Amino acid sequence: MREPHQDLASLFTQTAPPAMERMGLTWLIAAAIATTILWQIPGGNYILYPFTILATWFHEMGHGLMALLLGGNFQKLEIFSNGSGLAHYAMRSTLGNLGFALVAASGPMGPPIAGAILIMASRNFHSASLSLKILGGVLLLSTLIWVRSFFGLLAIPLLGFLILGIALKTPQWVQGFAIQFLGVQACVSTYHQIDYLFSYTAGPLGLSDTGQMQRYLLLPYWVWGGLMAIASLVILVQSLRIAYR
Repeated sequence: MREPHQDLASLFTQTAPPAMERMGLTWLIAAAIATTILWQIPGGNYILYPFTILATWFHEMGHGLMALLLGGNFQKLEIFSNGSGLAHYAMRSTLGNLGFALVAASGPMGPPIAGAILIMASRNFHSASLSLKILGGVLLLSTLIWVRSFFGLLAIPLLGFLILGIALKTPQWVQGFAIQFLGVQACVSTYHQIDYLFSYTAGPLGLSDTGQMQRYLLLPYWVWGGLMAIASLVILVQSLRIAYR
């Protein structure tokens, strides 16, 4: 009789079927590069609008969930039609400045970590389908619990139902490719606003994420921005290597 932990491990260790291999690592890398470039040019956000909203959701959920994990309170999440967002949270961390810095870093770094998990889940059709269902479910659940902006209440559940539809109604190879593509989008979302990553302030809202890290961990904001940009790329490359190993 197989132990539960053996079944769980098998989801990530089985060799990807030939159909999955034919999806093409080259296409995914090209999509990642094209997405990163489009986000930096005028009008790119509109071409990639659904992924812009998803990237914002990943970013703000990273802030809120880290605050929650550290003992704080994730109060609400706002997503706006221009692609921006804001996570409202209260901190009660016993880690002092480190806790605040972790919450700040989890915005840019949460999505690449989540994306890597999605990409690695694509090695097995069962885990790919399950991951799509989980992602779609979390989008819907976050709407019920945290999303409080009018636009967010429309857009986030729409994305959730779309992803669930892919998980329930499409062939296995489509599901496998979809979870890989969404994982790549999550990883490169760090570069969604590369100028923000290397900015000390964030307009009327005060300090940027890297500006807050400078405040709490002393090193200059551009050092933290550079480290997170490099880390996001490394996470993407390594997760693709594992998925196509």
